[in-house]
Amino acid sequence: MAAQVPKEFPRQTLGMINIDPLQTGGRLPQESKEVLLEWADGYSVCDFCAGRLDEISTPPISAFVHGDLPKFIGMDEARVTNGARESKFAVMHSMTKPGDTIVVDANAHYSTYVAAERAGLKVVAVPNSGPPEFLIDPQGYVAAIETEKPALAVLTWPDGSYGNLADARAVSRICAEHHVPLLVNGAYAVGRMPVNGSDIGCSFLAGSGHKSMASSGPVGVLGVTEEFAGTVFRRSGRFKNKELELLGCTARGATVMTMIASFPHVAARVRSWEEEVSKARWFAASMEGLGIVQLGQKPHNHDLMFFEAEPLFEMSKKAKDGRYFLYKELKARRIHGIKPGLTRHFKLSTFGVPKEDLKLVIEAFQEILGSRSS
Repeated sequence: MAAQVPKEFPRQTLGMINIDPLQTGGRLPQESKEVLLEWADGYSVCDFCAGRLDEISTPPISAFVHGDLPKFIGMDEARVTNGARESKFAVMHSMTKPGDTIVVDANAHYSTYVAAERAGLKVVAVPNSGPPEFLIDPQGYVAAIETEKPALAVLTWPDGSYGNLADARAVSRICAEHHVPLLVNGAYAVGRMPVNGSDIGCSFLAGSGHKSMASSGPVGVLGVTEEFAGTVFRRSGRFKNKELELLGCTARGATVMTMIASFPHVAARVRSWEEEVSKARWFAASMEGLGIVQLGQKPHNHDLMFFEAEPLFEMSKKAKDGRYFLYKELKARRIHGIKPGLTRHFKLSTFGVPKEDLKLVIEAFQEILGSRSS
């Protein structure tokens, strides 16, 4: 008899159209779900370890970490981490000293600030252009770097709010001219779209497995150039084979094994990125036809989008369920991904969602707007 899911842990998204930006890029292909079951128990790879997780040959963790992964992201060396935020902290902690300044973009994720605070750093933000696009001008890094003399610069690419893709190469050139290492936070890029750190010119590249590499999380990746690999991946003085910033070992078990199992799927899907962008633009135009405005870059260059929905906000003022009415209306139509309580502003992702399903999402918004206004 098949095991039943306890009532305390209901399957909230099973059979639903999922447009949650946190989940669209992290859905596991079937082969990875089978691997997940095989390696789900506790420290399931550690009995194969002779002291270095990234040097385990069977299962093929070493081949992935030192071969496939750095080649895929275009960096000299790479490691699997416990998430993009852990990757960022490892770089900040190893490349700075308490009291140093780092420059970030104003669209940076909160975890960038938290990582910097934990490392004892001062943060200076390059401002965005404000509504409706919230763009980051690379020239803003010039003023910030020349004024603040930072130890490190960070670019969020794309940002997790608007899905804007700043000119990363331009930021990289500016940082290189001022001899400031650049960390690119590619949590919504690596695994969704083609990303090559060498082409960008960054010194460090962080990625998220559970957001964008079809992995069971939390899990991330970190790429480093040869110039700084010895600093970021330096060894413990007491335990000679343990890398200090990674606390000896990072992702192990189901997280790293699903990332490896999903890698052929991920490597293939990034080649369809232009189709994903085209689909996102079609969706944004369809939403705007309903009076729901896409904020951020236009034309948009990413699947993550931020919308301003004044008609839905006005409805929420009179709706029985108040600001939760949109969430409940979409849930009733088997659509998941917009957070409960949001009506005026919300973000979503079209990544990997079939266009036929996205048409149903558009129709759902049409129905909601029509029924509530009639």
